[in-house]
Amino acid sequence: MSNRAVCREASHAGSWYSASGSQLNAQLEGWLSQAQSTIRPARAIIAPHAGYTYCGACAAYAYKQVDPSITRRVFILGPSHHVPLSRCALSPADIYRTPLYDLRIDQKVYADLWKTGLFERMTLQTDEDEHSIEMHLPYTAKAMESHKDEFSIVPVLVGALSESKEQEYGKLLSKYLADPSNLFIISSDFCHWGQRFRYTYYDESQGEIYRSIEHLDKMGMGIIEQLDPMSFTNYLKKYRNTICGRHPIGVLLNAVAELRKSGLEMNFTFLNYAQSSECRNWQDSSVSYAAGALIVH
Repeated sequence: MSNRAVCREASHAGSWYSASGSQLNAQLEGWLSQAQSTIRPARAIIAPHAGYTYCGACAAYAYKQVDPSITRRVFILGPSHHVPLSRCALSPADIYRTPLYDLRIDQKVYADLWKTGLFERMTLQTDEDEHSIEMHLPYTAKAMESHKDEFSIVPVLVGALSESKEQEYGKLLSKYLADPSNLFIISSDFCHWGQRFRYTYYDESQGEIYRSIEHLDKMGMGIIEQLDPMSFTNYLKKYRNTICGRHPIGVLLNAVAELRKSGLEMNFTFLNYAQSSECRNWQDSSVSYAAGALIVH
C-alpha cells in the first residue's frame, strides 16, 4: 500500500456549484440563514443533489438540523446515475476535495464494510462522474466547519437494489445509525416530470400539472414520514414516481425499522419542498426537491 493519498477531485465545481471557496461559502451561508433549525440534532437527513441554483435553498432546511458538536462521522448514501450497479459500492479515494476544505474518508469503517463482502469498489472515474454524493460535500463541509478536523465521511454509492437487498443493507447500517455521533445523509431528488424523463403522470383533479406533481410527491413524503419501508415500496410500485434516491431512502427506512424493533423511537419530518419550475403543459419538465430530518428520541 503506497502512502500517497488518493484524492477525488471536486469534478462538478465550476458547473453545478461555484468553484470559488469564498463565493460558495457566502451562498451556503445565505441559504442556511433563511432556514430554521427546528428539529436538531438530526440523525439522518434527506436532501436533493441538483445544481445549487435549483436546490441550494431547499437543501439548507435539512443541513440546518445538523449538530456539528456531536457529529463525528457522516455517511453519505447516493444513487448511481451512470453505472449499472446491483449492490452498493465504496470509493477508492482517501480524500474528497471541496472548494471549502478537504474531507477525509473513514478507512476504519470502510474496512469493516468491505469485510462483509456486500460491497463493490467503484473506480475513481465512476466516483468523479457521479454527482449524487458530491453535491452533499460542500454542504457537509459548511455544516461541520466548526469541528472540521474532528469528523470523517463514509460515502456509499447505492445501486438498483431489490427489496431484500434494501433490507440487508438497512440491517447492516442500522448499528451505525444507532450511534448518536453518526449522521446519515440520504441523497435524493423527487419527481422528474416530463417527456424527457419519460414520466408524465397527471391527476386532473389536482388542477395544474405542477399541483398534481406536488400532490404525488407529498403523498410519497407522507409515507416516508411513517417510516414504513413496505408502504414506500408499494407507493413506488403503484405510481412509479421518479424519485432517483428511492434505494438510499429504502435503505434508511429499513435501518430505522430494524432499530425500532429494539424500542428506539424515531421521527422523520419534511421541512421544505420545491420544484425547479411549474409545469403547466405537456412540453414542460421539472424536478422536485425535498428536505427533511430524522430525530431519535
